[in-house]
Amino acid sequence: MIEAIDFRNAMSLLTSAVSVVTTIGSTGRYGFTASAVCSVTDSPPTLLVCMNIASSSHTHFVENKILTVNVLAAHHQHISKVFSSKMSPEERFKYGSWTELETGAPVLKDALVSFDCQIEQIQEVGTHTIFICRIIAIQQSQHDQGLVYFNRAYHQVGQIAEIA
Repeated sequence: MIEAIDFRNAMSLLTSAVSVVTTIGSTGRYGFTASAVCSVTDSPPTLLVCMNIASSSHTHFVENKILTVNVLAAHHQHISKVFSSKMSPEERFKYGSWTELETGAPVLKDALVSFDCQIEQIQEVGTHTIFICRIIAIQQSQHDQGLVYFNRAYHQVGQIAEIA
């Protein structure tokens, strides 16, 4: 049997893009930092997001049935830390500049890319919920470096301009 600590240590070696996943509803705006996000299919454009059931904002994502995945650019490490902190939901949105697309869920204006989604399926697996999300709008920025998490630390990836 594989122990949880062994699994977590092994998974720390899987490089993951860092995203802030957001939602909005009658009770306000909520968001969390996520690295468990991936594409499912391009027909129809669909992605999945995993969220810990114990998260204080979990019920809001389930009730609102919308979310936006804001893939963070290299300069957004502070945004990642804010959305994984103990700050109140509204306090978190004081960091960064926010707008919206089709669903109304908060979109980080200068995210590497934002996927605005309708949650179509919800599946609980162990300690987490998997949201299967149909993408209904996309916004890309001009940034060319992303923020990733590898071996329990942040790293930057992407194009670096050559010095002439």
